[in-house]
Amino acid sequence: MVIDLQAGEARATVIPALGAGIGRLDWRGMPVLRPWGGSAEDGPFALGMNLLVPFSNRIAGGFVWDGAWHEVAPNLPGEDFAIHGDGFQREWAVESAGVAEAVLTLRGGIGPWAHDTRVVYALEAGGLECRLEMVNRGEGDLPFGGGFHPWFPRDAQTRVQFCCDGYWPEDRWHLPATTAPVTLPEGWGWETPAPLPGDWINAGFAGWDGGATIWQGDLRVGIVATGCETTVVYSPGADSGFFCFEPVSHPVDAVNLPDTPGLVRLAPGGKLTLTMSLSWDAT
Repeated sequence: MVIDLQAGEARATVIPALGAGIGRLDWRGMPVLRPWGGSAEDGPFALGMNLLVPFSNRIAGGFVWDGAWHEVAPNLPGEDFAIHGDGFQREWAVESAGVAEAVLTLRGGIGPWAHDTRVVYALEAGGLECRLEMVNRGEGDLPFGGGFHPWFPRDAQTRVQFCCDGYWPEDRWHLPATTAPVTLPEGWGWETPAPLPGDWINAGFAGWDGGATIWQGDLRVGIVATGCETTVVYSPGADSGFFCFEPVSHPVDAVNLPDTPGLVRLAPGGKLTLTMSLSWDAT
C-alpha cells in the first residue's frame, strides 16, 4: 500500500509497510528527497525518509538505567549494535489518509522499550510538516529519543548551511570517540553555504539550533526541527548521489554518555513529541 499526498505542485508518498517512511517528495517535478525506486525488497533505507523511534542511531550493546542493565540486541544484519530503534522496520497502521494529510500509528517495542507512536504528515504547496509522538507503554521510566532520517539528493551543486558549536567524532564502530563534543576540524563549518566533504562524513553535531538550508541547483530546501538539538550528517562521499541530514533529539549512544544528553525520561504514559518541517522554493 502506498499513500499518495498532493498539495499544489507538491507530491509525496508514504509507505506504511516500510516504517511509515516517505517514498518520494517532489515539487514541480524536482526531488526534495532522494526518490525511492519502488521495490520493497530494497528495504527501508532505500526510501526518501525514515522515522527513528524510540531512539536514534546506535546503542553499544545496552545500558544501565536506574541501576538496572538493559540489553539492546542488534536489529540489522551486518550491524554490531542496535540502530535507529524499531519504527523504521515495522509496518504501521493507517489511522487516516486524506488528500494532503496522513496519520499512522505503531504499537512498537525494542529492548526494554514498549511504545505507542503516532506520526502526522501534513503536506502543503510549499512544505511538509512531520510530527512524531511517542508514548511510553512500559511499566517503568525509560529514556526516550528519536528523530527523522531524510535522504537528500547530492551532486556537485549541493550546498548546506547550518550552525552548531561542536561535533561528536566517531570511532571505528561508528560510536562517539569522545565523551563530549569537540571543536570542528579545520575545513568543516557551514555557517555560510558550503559543500560537504568530498569523502566520508558520519558525525553528530552538537548545539544545533534546529534550522538548516540546502541548495540543490534550482531548488532551495529549508529545515526547521523542534525537540532536536543534534543533527547527524552522513554521506559516503561526493559520488554517492545522496547525503543524510538527520534532525535527532540526542547524539549517538547517548544512553552511555555522561548525563545521557538529549534523552528524555518518560514515566509510563509519558509522551515525547518531535517535529520537522521541510519547506522549498526556487532559487
